[in-house]
Amino acid sequence: MPATKDRTSRNRAAPRTSRPSRPFTLWREVLTAYAAPALMAGTAGVVTGQQDLVVAACTSIAGASAVVAFLVGIWLRHGGQPRRWTTTTPRVALTAALVITAAGAAALLGWFAAQWLPAHTSLPVTPWLERLRIDLPVSAALAATIVTLRWRSTLTASPA
Repeated sequence: MPATKDRTSRNRAAPRTSRPSRPFTLWREVLTAYAAPALMAGTAGVVTGQQDLVVAACTSIAGASAVVAFLVGIWLRHGGQPRRWTTTTPRVALTAALVITAAGAAALLGWFAAQWLPAHTSLPVTPWLERLRIDLPVSAALAATIVTLRWRSTLTASPA
């Protein structure tokens, strides 16, 4: 009978103390922030037959996510030198603060577009304007959460 090799010792990976992660690259984060919600919401719109959701997926939903990812990423990087308090604040607290700020600003923008613009301009009230009240803050909250957590994970993974 031929000898068999002991494969268990060779296949076991040495335990790692920290998971290596790719460095925080802003253009990649912005591209992902646009593509992920566009694909998910667009697919949901196609499956449910909601043409307005398909259009919103590639415009207001994905656009808001990309803009928020860019702004939050730029702010967190702060010219390559992160602010000291953003690196020492607990991850959950920093994420919550940025999510509340981004979602609040997006909600104000959505309200402005849906309420103020039709009342003060010749722009008529349309369903896509009404969608902005929900699309913008939800997209902003998700993008701020993902970018902040991704940014913090690259800081903790790098050697100090």
